[in-house]
Amino acid sequence: MPPFPSMILDVIAIMIGLAVLLVGGDLLVRGAVSFATAVKVPPLLVSLTIIAFGTSAPELVVSVTSVFENEPGIAVGNIIGSNIANVFLVLGIPAIIYPISAHVPGLKRHAAALLIATAAFTGIAYGVGALGTATGGALIAGIIAYVGFLAFMARKSHGRDPVIDEVAEYAEGARENLGASILYIIAGLVGLPVGAHLLVSSGASFAADIGIRPEVIGLTVVAIGTSLPELATVAAAALHRKSDVAIGNVVGSNIFNLLFVAGAAGLAGGASLTEVSQRFEIPVMVLSTVVLTLFIVMRRDIGRMVGVAFVLSYAAFIAALAL
Repeated sequence: MPPFPSMILDVIAIMIGLAVLLVGGDLLVRGAVSFATAVKVPPLLVSLTIIAFGTSAPELVVSVTSVFENEPGIAVGNIIGSNIANVFLVLGIPAIIYPISAHVPGLKRHAAALLIATAAFTGIAYGVGALGTATGGALIAGIIAYVGFLAFMARKSHGRDPVIDEVAEYAEGARENLGASILYIIAGLVGLPVGAHLLVSSGASFAADIGIRPEVIGLTVVAIGTSLPELATVAAAALHRKSDVAIGNVVGSNIFNLLFVAGAAGLAGGASLTEVSQRFEIPVMVLSTVVLTLFIVMRRDIGRMVGVAFVLSYAAFIAALAL
């Protein structure tokens, strides 16, 4: 067992890294949106590119940094853990506050896309056993196709779409100050890798300190931390009874994690999916996806009792990881 002060320093560094990462991601998105607004980029294009990809920046940078720093377990854990946390925690806690309606027009097609993305990731996990250049490229092609699908549906429905509505929230009130926008972008581009490095290196050190797999840090600390912005967004949307934004946020985020973040991790150098992940963590992720899809297809509300069940399920998942 390492000295206790060393463990405390690791925890502090993890918290600082997470804070810098999240602030950097937010600054990058807000700066890029403001810059695009200032130079008159069409709002729909902003929503489908800058915001859609930018809001996944923390997960992306953490996963790519993990691969570069030879900690692929954290990268894989972050992807799987974020999707589990998004369903059971990000929807569960707000549902306890106020029921979230899954009866949202147009959401079924995105639920279908989420199932396809989950099937693709799961197929790679069990069929290949690793994220590599070929599989990463295939997943990136998938996210490009999905964004193209979003653009098509947005034009067809005149911009009314649950996932488009979610990303468009960021564009509201965007400032057109070009100088401030550039400073925000620079700060974000600096903050993201610095925060990710602190988070990954300290997370790996802490995992070694207490004798657990690095994947567990990705599945818990990193996944929960990078899901905090989604939790805040969904909680606010639930309080304001904007169920389309709330549930669209989770569905869109999970699709981007499985295709964009996992694809980038594969292209960055690859990451193996361990036997433990195949035996326990991926099945839990698939289960959470199927449960969410059933609520959407059946048009059932995610009420308070379901919210409690979701949170308890997540607590059981964390407890199982600790065993």
